[in-house]
Amino acid sequence: MRQARALRVAPVLDVGGPKLSVRGVAKSYRNARGTVISACTDVTFDVTPGEFVCLLGPSGCGKSTCLGLIAGLDRPDLGQILMDGRPVTGPGPDRAMLFQEPALFPWMSVLGNIEFALRMLDVPREDRRDRAMHWLGKVHLSRFASAQPHELSGGMKQRAALARALACDPEILLADEPFAALDAQTREILQNELQRVWAESGKTCVFVTHNVREAAFLADRVLLMSAPPGTVVEDREVSVSRPRQFDDPRLAPVIAEIHGHLVKEVEKVVAREIRG
Repeated sequence: MRQARALRVAPVLDVGGPKLSVRGVAKSYRNARGTVISACTDVTFDVTPGEFVCLLGPSGCGKSTCLGLIAGLDRPDLGQILMDGRPVTGPGPDRAMLFQEPALFPWMSVLGNIEFALRMLDVPREDRRDRAMHWLGKVHLSRFASAQPHELSGGMKQRAALARALACDPEILLADEPFAALDAQTREILQNELQRVWAESGKTCVFVTHNVREAAFLADRVLLMSAPPGTVVEDREVSVSRPRQFDDPRLAPVIAEIHGHLVKEVEKVVAREIRG
């Protein structure tokens, strides 16, 4: 079997140039038994304005931890996170986050959910509906503006959550495996939708996934994290032109290469579990 060739390690750019800079970040937490667990260590990477970056790695490698730190939901034990050269010290409207669960208010309509988010940002009342409907149109949900969340399929709920996030006009869109719970067909539809909407909006995006094919399809760069405690060990640029198609033969060697490196990290996790 052909061995995957080595990938280049992510370069460190000058502070102030990138949209987002993660510098030597480490984070630990205590589990239910009181044991200190190191989620990630010495994580360093940059994201340029308008770039789509995927964080990929084995379970427990700190992908979601890193995303939460970027969102400002927690603070690193060591290191620093900078946005436009300024330290991230907490949540802010310049970052929006998508989760596995769409987290729509069940008592509000789809339109109401988006308008509520805009109201929290002090968007004038007269502008909220037009702005919300604009983004519902972008994700093909205009006909369901008055629907309640329980009337939507899982994929439609995620479209609504994406419209809500982008309506808030964040500078960086953060996504934590938002399509993981969906069936394969719906997932591909939403991956295409995200690719299109991201290209139109020009937003910077950091997307966490455990799916190599998804990462290669969506990303400009795929950052592979090591077995826990996670750190960035590989940086793979995906130079396939956009818009991309799932059956594009140019994606196949990219997927195979990244998968080969991911398997090595997963094997490390398995070996540790066997050793106990």
